[in-house]
Amino acid sequence: MNFKSHSHLEGKHAFLSASKYHWINYDEDKLVATFKNHSATMRGIKLHSLACECIKLGVKLPKTKSTLNLYVNDAIGFKMIPEQILYYSENCFGTADTISFKQNMLRIHDLKTGVSLSSMRQLEIYTALFCLEYKTNPNDIDIELRLYQSDKILMLTPQKEDILYIMEKIVSFDKQLEKMKMEE
Repeated sequence: MNFKSHSHLEGKHAFLSASKYHWINYDEDKLVATFKNHSATMRGIKLHSLACECIKLGVKLPKTKSTLNLYVNDAIGFKMIPEQILYYSENCFGTADTISFKQNMLRIHDLKTGVSLSSMRQLEIYTALFCLEYKTNPNDIDIELRLYQSDKILMLTPQKEDILYIMEKIVSFDKQLEKMKMEE
């Protein structure tokens, strides 16, 4: 048998794929809702990519109250680095949308393109990862976290105890995971 080549599809996944077989049980309403959610996710990925390029190139957007414009312009204004990986271990790392550490001030900003209510907890984890990777005590620095969503900016100065707690949890859970890997 000579199977047909579909090289243009390599690395891609169909919306109605065999590996995500749950769609077989969908009715039309569930199909529509799932597709709309998928489309929103794809749009969010493209907006993050656009924002990253604008920030890297220093291209400010028109001054409006638009989430994307506020996010990009603030990141450029604060001279932030986009899409920075923060690493503690193979078990715990993540990518901050934008980050800067200057004059003892850590800033982490996150762009949210969806409508679901977001949490600052993600940014607190990025803060803990920064402190662990760069051996920084959160008590010794100033921290400002910002979430950009629905044409608003939510700001938080996290409690240092919260960051220390997350740091301890990362270290503890990482040790536990490594121990379990050794026992496999």
